[in-house]
Amino acid sequence: MPGSVKLRSVKKFGHENDAYEFSNEEQNADYMTVASSKNDKKSKTDKKKEEAAIRVGFFQLFRFATWREVCMMIFGCVCAMLHGSAQPLMLLVFGMLTDTFIEYDIELNELRDPEKHCFNNTIQWRNLTAEQNLELNMTRLCGFLDIEYEMTNFAYYYVGIGSAVFILGYLQISMWVTSAARQIQIIRKLYFSKVMRMEIGWFDCNSVGELNTRMSDDINKINDAIADQVSIFIQRFTTFLCGFLMGFARGWKLTLVIISVSPLIGVGAALMALFVAKLTGRELQAYAKAGAVADEVLSSIRTVAAFGGEKKEVERYDRNLISAQRWGIRKGLIMGFFTGYLWFIIFLCYALAFWYGSSLVIDTEEYSPGTLLQVFFGVLIAALNLGQASPCLEAFAAGRGAATTIFETIDREPEIDCLSEAGYKLDRVKGDLEFHNVTFYYPSRPEVKILDQLSLQVKPGETTAFVGPSGAGKSTAIQLIQRFYDPKEGMVTLDGHDIRGLNIQWLRSLIGIVEQEPVLFATTIAENIRYGRPGVSHEDIVKAAKEANAYNFIMDLPQKFDTLVGEGGGQMSGGQKQRIAIARALVRNPRILLLDMATSALDNESEAVVQEALDKVRMGRTTISIAHRLSTIKNADIIVGFEHGRAVERGKHDELLDRKGVYFTLVTLQSQGDKALNQKAQQMAENADGDPDAEKNLSRAGSYRASLRASIRQRSRSQLSNVIPESSVPIAGELGPRSYSESYVSQETKGKSEFPEEEEEVVEPAPVARILKYNAPEWPYMFFGSIGAAVNGGVNPVYSLLFSQILATFSMSDPVAQRREINGICMFFVIVGLITFFTQMLQGYSFSKSGELLTRRLRRLGFQSMLGQEVGWFDDHRNSPGALATRLATDASQVQGATGSQIGMIVNSLTNIGVAIIISFYFSWKLTLVIICFLPFLALSGGFQAKMLTGFAKQDKQAMEAAGQISGEALSNIRTIAGLGKERRFVEMYEAQLEAPYHAAMKKANVYGACYGFAQCVVFMANSASYRFGGYLVQHEGLHFSLVFRVISAIVTSGTALGRASSYTPDYAKAKISAARFFQLLDRVPKICVYSDKGDKWPDFKGNIEFMDCKFTYPSRPDIQVLNGLSVSVKPGQTLAFVGSSGCGKSTSVQLLERFYDPDSGKVRIDGRESTRINVPFLRSKIGIVSQEPILFDCSIAENIRYGDNQRELSMNDIISAAKKAQLHDFVMSLPEKYDTNVGSQGSQLSRGQKQRIAIARAIIRDPKILLLDEATSALDTESEKTVQEALDKAREGRTCIVIAHRLSTIQNSDTIAVMSRGYVIEKGTHDQLMSLKGAYYKLVTTGAPIS
Repeated sequence: MPGSVKLRSVKKFGHENDAYEFSNEEQNADYMTVASSKNDKKSKTDKKKEEAAIRVGFFQLFRFATWREVCMMIFGCVCAMLHGSAQPLMLLVFGMLTDTFIEYDIELNELRDPEKHCFNNTIQWRNLTAEQNLELNMTRLCGFLDIEYEMTNFAYYYVGIGSAVFILGYLQISMWVTSAARQIQIIRKLYFSKVMRMEIGWFDCNSVGELNTRMSDDINKINDAIADQVSIFIQRFTTFLCGFLMGFARGWKLTLVIISVSPLIGVGAALMALFVAKLTGRELQAYAKAGAVADEVLSSIRTVAAFGGEKKEVERYDRNLISAQRWGIRKGLIMGFFTGYLWFIIFLCYALAFWYGSSLVIDTEEYSPGTLLQVFFGVLIAALNLGQASPCLEAFAAGRGAATTIFETIDREPEIDCLSEAGYKLDRVKGDLEFHNVTFYYPSRPEVKILDQLSLQVKPGETTAFVGPSGAGKSTAIQLIQRFYDPKEGMVTLDGHDIRGLNIQWLRSLIGIVEQEPVLFATTIAENIRYGRPGVSHEDIVKAAKEANAYNFIMDLPQKFDTLVGEGGGQMSGGQKQRIAIARALVRNPRILLLDMATSALDNESEAVVQEALDKVRMGRTTISIAHRLSTIKNADIIVGFEHGRAVERGKHDELLDRKGVYFTLVTLQSQGDKALNQKAQQMAENADGDPDAEKNLSRAGSYRASLRASIRQRSRSQLSNVIPESSVPIAGELGPRSYSESYVSQETKGKSEFPEEEEEVVEPAPVARILKYNAPEWPYMFFGSIGAAVNGGVNPVYSLLFSQILATFSMSDPVAQRREINGICMFFVIVGLITFFTQMLQGYSFSKSGELLTRRLRRLGFQSMLGQEVGWFDDHRNSPGALATRLATDASQVQGATGSQIGMIVNSLTNIGVAIIISFYFSWKLTLVIICFLPFLALSGGFQAKMLTGFAKQDKQAMEAAGQISGEALSNIRTIAGLGKERRFVEMYEAQLEAPYHAAMKKANVYGACYGFAQCVVFMANSASYRFGGYLVQHEGLHFSLVFRVISAIVTSGTALGRASSYTPDYAKAKISAARFFQLLDRVPKICVYSDKGDKWPDFKGNIEFMDCKFTYPSRPDIQVLNGLSVSVKPGQTLAFVGSSGCGKSTSVQLLERFYDPDSGKVRIDGRESTRINVPFLRSKIGIVSQEPILFDCSIAENIRYGDNQRELSMNDIISAAKKAQLHDFVMSLPEKYDTNVGSQGSQLSRGQKQRIAIARAIIRDPKILLLDEATSALDTESEKTVQEALDKAREGRTCIVIAHRLSTIQNSDTIAVMSRGYVIEKGTHDQLMSLKGAYYKLVTTGAPIS
């Protein structure tokens, strides 16, 4: 078939094309296609930068809205506009109300004069006639004002506006939230169904984690951008417009005067933002430096531990923290300065407005006092609302940013569309597969060729085995057959048809695949098998289970086929999972069977069972089997050897053995290891009778293989690593590993993996007292800071005092006294402003200083205790260098949230409320009590506003969890799902799960709207009640009207302060939890303590080493027995060489000697003393280590060499002599900066040979008694190897030495050579002794196979 068929995918899925109209231009212009970015890496990085840009217009966020949603949104907008105009409306009422009070007060003042009285509704002199009174211009009316009646009216106005606000607030929010919920549901469905249609290569480039976050966080961000934030923005913007309009309409002069001051505020705020950004940048840079140190140290923790550099590193880290601390303190000071400045300007603005406004009221009588208030508050409210509208813009920007990637994915056409209906379906399938010159690389790693011109034929009905080292392309070939990828060149054909021309779902339905790590879904066994073919009957399931030898064990389970297999099949053992997977493959009745290491993870007994099952089902099907175990390969019809992406040999078992190629090497190593292990197993079986422990060890040996291949994949150092036989422990009788492996392993691994997870999550919040204890040295700062905060808190109530005082002056009758009073009050405003300026600075500086010092102290302590942990602690994935570095960065700075500025905030709010309540009670306790009834509601609404800004993210997350589980499971097992052709099924399940969160969102819309409306209308209600009662008190109890204003404004401002204070609680809780995590780290007692002086030290350290029956498993992989009874010894001054395949425990033995770990059982003795009793720093100071990939630190060459001995100060001469011994001196002198040359991060500026020699110099300078060379020359080319080898031979003189090496030349002259396999020594002796033994060593030397 010439050329490949290009398929046009037929759309049948969801509402991608037709349900939403948008013109083609728009679609093409705004969405850059993703496909082009794959071509080369360069463009990828540039594109990343562009991609940060937002390419979705705001209105495009609504492209999935139907007309219903559009109507709802328009209606919501109208409500929001009406709601926005309510506050300025209230000001009109407020102005009238003030005028009424003042009129009433003037009338009272007039009538207090005993000479005057109220006659014919005008105030007149008692002793003059009506005419005389008219001549004296006595026309002031009286007796009309029934203050209570007036106030009742105003109260009704307030209640009316309040009720309207409640309804409008409710409608505006619920409309928008509801319409957003609908659109988001559509987006979620479209996105998930599109992701499930993507080709597998796309998943390689987008990590599952990233896709999961996109599905939750990014879509939530879009939700935030198209929901309530829009209506709140519209509402605030309307308020802003109406406020200014009212200001200009009622009094343009005063408005202009107030506006003229605003640039000062604007400039201040802008400068503040600028400085803060700059300083934060500087601070982050400094922290990044410290973080780089931490990251470097933590990622090379073994080197640090080996050379005892812990204290040195803590000092280096601390030095970098100091500069960060300096910037942090400056930032605090500057923020304090500008906050103070802003408050100062605001108070000046008050003074100016009231001074100029009062002259307009009194001198020119242009305004009434009410107008003055209307104008002043109108402008104030407008400004405030403009400020509050800006956070909404951030939400819009974030939403548009998030939508960019989401919408691009939704618009992207998959290269291999698994749900398309296009393509041929053949009537008869023979199962003849052929690769024609296939070249392939993974899209995620375009520079690595996986398959290179692979040509290969698989005949129908035969079983073909693929063998070869890891990374040779065996599994890749299988994935091309399934059409997970398309080859870059060449083609794959089925019965002569290019598979790109066939229908994908149909093609995949022909193929049954059993993988090494089978993926089961979190449902019942029957369902899992049913995934193989939809609509399959129970009889077929049973039949498939029987064929897969799974039937018996299933029937033994209490719930039989309805047993749940757990998340990822976690409740089942390896063998059980494998057989369920085989049954799932068989139920499809496939023409082609692909077995990718199908039995590698099993122990013997279950392997035999599964193997038998596989042999049964292979009959008459084209089968491709990838395997490493001979037993599985021997009986294949044809064996194909892979190497470097080519099929290098093919033939039967015996033919290939004669060729001495890939297959031969595999076989020799394997049979060798088998023999040894069998002997060992027999010994163990003999001991086992009297020794209950041995049983456990045996079982461990079985489970050892369970994750062997996984671990080998991780550790494969050499090409041949994969050759390790995962062979067998054939032991008769009860000890056969089967019985245990079904239960024991699964419990063991389960137990191990589940508990630490839990432990991590639940952290008791730390007591504040303990956090403060760490901050104790800074108490003077905190004390003065608190004083500043207290003064700042008292400012708000003082403002209400002054404000009401001004109103009182308007009812005075004597103009001169009036003027004097007003000037006095305006002066007072200025003084308060000045005080605020200084106290804000004091508060900012003191708390930032105490907070930064605390952060630095905690970071240092945290880092120190991290370095003090035993090395095994770092193997836990939760303690990876990245995670620890982040923990240092974030946790320490979050702890500041419980001290420092947080204390300032709390003190501030408390004094604010305290002073307000004292003032109010002093002036009128009755009115205060009435208003205090509203205080909880005010506080609630304040808290609610704060909560609204942070959003209801938590509840949304919980609602999305079920859907998240399905999407998570689907994305992480995408290959299995694609192989089974189950994409559509998962899309349907996901959509079903979306119903619940959607209904929750609908319900939330109503609750949320009601709460919002309530929060908005509380203030109106409080005002209506308190002014009405105030009117009563003024009339009946002679309360002065200014006190009514005083009490009301004092309490209302403090109520909002209370709300603000409650919004800080989340920070505070976070801080306590961060602190607890931190203290957990500080309190952890390491198993191997570096900082202690306990343990033996002795003067004449010789370096006599013995390993006595050491058994060891890594704490992070407890089911893999790494050392299995290692016994070997070295006399002082001798050299011991370890050889063996990777993963046999060579490097592990070195780590036990360094005491990075302690053996699980058995002993390591040094000079006859047990290693666990020896002082750790002392022991490590006697050992020098040179490893395969030496880790250098990002400093000069001299510094790196000096690192070898951190116990004493080293002179330059010491360094040079060590460098000479390491054959390094001449090379260093040829560099321009000689010993001060920086080696770059991890030594990246140097070649491998140079790095290796620096590492040797570093080891020599310690003058160690024991030298450990872990493959020290394996990574070098011949030339540098010679030089380095010479240096090593020099260094070995007179020292005990342990060498691990792959090249024979490096080992031959050792005193003892120990050949290791599977964690113990199978033969040992000198080179000649071992050659005469004709055992494993001899075979390796003669075949010239590299010793891996």
